[in-house]
Amino acid sequence: MPAVNTFDAVYRKFLQQYLFRFDAEYAHGLALRMLSLMPPFSGPRERPELGIKLWGTDFRNPIGLAAGMDKDAVAIRGWETLGFGFAELGTITPRPQAGNDAPRVWRVPERRALINRLGFPSEGMIAIAPRIERMRKAGISIRLGLNFGPNSNTPPEGIAADYTVLMEGLGPLADFIVINVSSPNTPGLRNWQSPDKMSELFAAMLGEAGESPRPVLVKIAPDLERSELFRICETALDLGVDGIVACNTSVAREALGVSSPHPGGLSGRPLTIRARELIRDIHTHTRGKIPIVGVGGVATAEDAWLHIRAGASLVELYTALIYEGPGVVERIKAGLANLLRRHGFRSIGEAVGIDR
Repeated sequence: MPAVNTFDAVYRKFLQQYLFRFDAEYAHGLALRMLSLMPPFSGPRERPELGIKLWGTDFRNPIGLAAGMDKDAVAIRGWETLGFGFAELGTITPRPQAGNDAPRVWRVPERRALINRLGFPSEGMIAIAPRIERMRKAGISIRLGLNFGPNSNTPPEGIAADYTVLMEGLGPLADFIVINVSSPNTPGLRNWQSPDKMSELFAAMLGEAGESPRPVLVKIAPDLERSELFRICETALDLGVDGIVACNTSVAREALGVSSPHPGGLSGRPLTIRARELIRDIHTHTRGKIPIVGVGGVATAEDAWLHIRAGASLVELYTALIYEGPGVVERIKAGLANLLRRHGFRSIGEAVGIDR
């Protein structure tokens, strides 16, 4: 805990100003490098009331790192030290690829937001697998979700095969798997959110036995019409999907009050309300039968609390780390524990979906 407090203080007083002088993606790389070199300090003290069990797995707390921050699984020990209960790593592609041309990440500091059009830059599953294996052997306690996506040069008829290769090669190393069919930066990918395409995808990934080595979640876009969202919910119930990650970045920037000339998906504070609406709609329409990972605009304990009350069993953040510093994780956890006590709950699980 003292190490995290020191790191947070140094970041907020000195490092943030230094990093913000650089291009956003270059600064991201520097921050990841620092985290990857972080010694294995003991993380913050965990609060038992924040623990939650999903898919037969115990999560020490419900706060996770969102996909996109650590695409190549280089800083797993750092996320554990900062106090995250889990980290969603990726998006990982079957083969290495560079992604879209730079520049491709921009800050919107007045709105505490980011815009990115990265396009799944990835070192590929063969490079990433040994890193995860080493961390597993080292005895990490943080839970790991692996976010999968197809290569950009894969033709439409080969998309399902890309996910299948990832499932077979990396699935056993994950605590849960996230199928990314909602990035706005890979042309045609969001078409795979349709019921027919989702059914095709799951049939290919799970094979004749219809089984996966780990729980499989689907990550959806925030820009869906409610009728589209409800069709996805029904399909998820029919297919036995283990969870829904709500939500990815948004391309409906004007509707969220953000004007920018830069292309790509928007994340951060402007997504808070939209993500919560999506969580509530999913939880209501599925009658709480599908666990939800709520992501979008989480920067405070109140943000996380309201996502949980709307129906999220777990919540994730990414952009808040950049603007609020590495201590944001512990501040959210301390605030959540206080909110539980104030509202008379003994555990975080009792609060999930109470606003439905």
